[in-house]
Amino acid sequence: MSTVQVLHVQPAVDFSHELYLEDIYQNAVISLKAEEHLDNRVASEADNDDVLDLFEGLPPMHSGPVDKLIREGIRNSATASLSSEVDAEQAFFVADLSVVYQQFKRWTRCLPGIEPFYAVKCNPDPYVLRLLAALGTGFDCASHGEISQVLSMGSIDPSRIIFANPCKALSFIRHAKKSSVDMMTFDNADELYKIQRVHPTAKLVIRILTDDSQSIVRLGLKFGAPLANVPELLAKAKQLGLDVIGVSFHVGSGCKDPLAFEDAVFRARTAFDMGVEAGYRFTLLDVGGGFEDDGFEVTASVLSGALVKCFGGLMKNGVRVIAEPGRFFVSKAFTLAANVIARRAGGGGSGQEAPRAPEGETSKNDEIEGDQTMYYINEGVYGAFNCILFDHQKVEPIPLTIGRELVGDDLRKDPVVRCSVWGPTCDSIDCVRGDAMLPEKLEVGDWLGFRQMGAYTICAASQFNGFERSGVVYTRGVGSGRLGVEKALVP
Repeated sequence: MSTVQVLHVQPAVDFSHELYLEDIYQNAVISLKAEEHLDNRVASEADNDDVLDLFEGLPPMHSGPVDKLIREGIRNSATASLSSEVDAEQAFFVADLSVVYQQFKRWTRCLPGIEPFYAVKCNPDPYVLRLLAALGTGFDCASHGEISQVLSMGSIDPSRIIFANPCKALSFIRHAKKSSVDMMTFDNADELYKIQRVHPTAKLVIRILTDDSQSIVRLGLKFGAPLANVPELLAKAKQLGLDVIGVSFHVGSGCKDPLAFEDAVFRARTAFDMGVEAGYRFTLLDVGGGFEDDGFEVTASVLSGALVKCFGGLMKNGVRVIAEPGRFFVSKAFTLAANVIARRAGGGGSGQEAPRAPEGETSKNDEIEGDQTMYYINEGVYGAFNCILFDHQKVEPIPLTIGRELVGDDLRKDPVVRCSVWGPTCDSIDCVRGDAMLPEKLEVGDWLGFRQMGAYTICAASQFNGFERSGVVYTRGVGSGRLGVEKALVP
């Protein structure tokens, strides 16, 4: 049986963008290459899985590369199946915490003057939260539940939390006051009345509307005060005796246009000037989220340039700049392994044309060919793949086994066929990939892998039809990333 690796841990930094870096980032590039050298030197540690039990109630933390733990998980599944265990072939994640660490280091290199407040909603994984807390990030929370989860770690000062939901339940605002969480956003007058009633000493941040037309998720459809409304809102806050300390914006989740940040910074500067006219001296700028892994260095350069142009003097005089990154930290850190639980040959195995997706279904289903093979896996859009519906993601299945044997580097020699991949529920909308190319010999019992499954996946997974949520296996990785995770988390 072949045990050659098929999944490889991706490097945390894309060097293809080096030419776009400003001069201030050149030393950072040199340090990146030094870390890459260290990764190669320490890679021999991969075969030594030093398991640590660090936190009561949480799974142990392994070491080594993701692909090694996936292979072990597949073997463990086979053993459990021989013992007739229920759900022996359950899908599972492998989370590489060293990727989170490397992304944090990448952030501090490229945006050294901007404090990251991790968007908890993106992935509230307990290990991710503990690692980022140990690294010194703040937290962007949107609810009572998220605030409670962050504070329950015991090491977080409430000043490291921003309640970044402009439209909050009154009871949530009251709970924030009891928890000493003072910093919170607003974008309407009704919110000001609620805050004045139950948390009059809050430190308020007015959220303004920006152009998010180039983003995956357009949050401006729901939140953000147009600049024309800002003077009136600030006047009302002043009348109610409330303390507005700054301005926030959000260019949308998964922003594809770096120039959107530049435009938003210009708008924020206008809002700062409006604050002066209303009698405020703002000390905080929150540049929100929307940061993508691809092209991050370019976005960082554009944002940094806009901040210098619009806020250079103010930043020197004490204006604090924060951000709310989410997917940037965790997307690449999680890989999913799912089992092929059923297969229907072209035409359903009956020689007849397979049914097409119901009229009006999502576009991914409309792509399905009527005579192609249909694979069913034990994860779907009601589980981890909810990102397909809610976050507009397109996932790529990667064969981990063929004929129940771990695949090797000669995978490219296996003939592939057009097929579709479906989730396990009894709902026809549960389509993971309507048009895929997979090996012709893929069969029931084989495994498929999916990379970049850390953002907006686990957090919104349900147990529809009685299917359990997929568990997570943790590794602290190898090389400099592993050392960074251990330094942050190991007492």
